[in-house]
Amino acid sequence: MVVINNFEEFHSHLGKELGVSEWHKIDQKQINAFADATLDHQWIHVDTERAEREGPFKSTIAHGYLTLSLIPYLWKQIADVRNLKMEINYGIESLKFGQAVLVDNEVQLQAKLKSIVNLRGTTKVIIEATLVIKDQPKPAYVGDVVFLYHFI
Repeated sequence: MVVINNFEEFHSHLGKELGVSEWHKIDQKQINAFADATLDHQWIHVDTERAEREGPFKSTIAHGYLTLSLIPYLWKQIADVRNLKMEINYGIESLKFGQAVLVDNEVQLQAKLKSIVNLRGTTKVIIEATLVIKDQPKPAYVGDVVFLYHFI
C-alpha cells in the first residue's frame, strides 16, 4: 500500500502504477443486495435458474454499476491518503466495460496515477482504474476515476 501525506508525495507518483487491491469475490448475495439497493432486478443478475437456462453466460452476472461501486473500497486497499479535511468521488471519465463479471468471479483493482493538479488548494487526481477478473484475459472495465482531495 502506498501512503500519501500531501500533494507533493502524491505528485511524485505521476505516471506510475500505484498498486493493486486484494482479490474480491462477488457472490450472489452481494449481487442480490445491490439489486435491492438500486431496484434493478433484471433476471440476468438475480434469477440463477433462468440465467443458467437462457443467459449468454450460463450464470448470473454482476451489475456493471456494482463493479463500479467497488472502486472506493478497493482503492482504499491501494492508497492510504492521509492528512485530509475531505475527499470527494468527483467522477468517472472514458469508461469502457470489457467483459461481464460472472457470479463468484474474483476481481482486483489496478490503479495508475494518470494526472494530478493543484486547484487552489484542492488536489484533483485522475486514476486509471482497471478492474481485472481473475483468470480472464480481458478486464471488466478500464476508466479514469477522478477524486478531489482537500489536504490539511
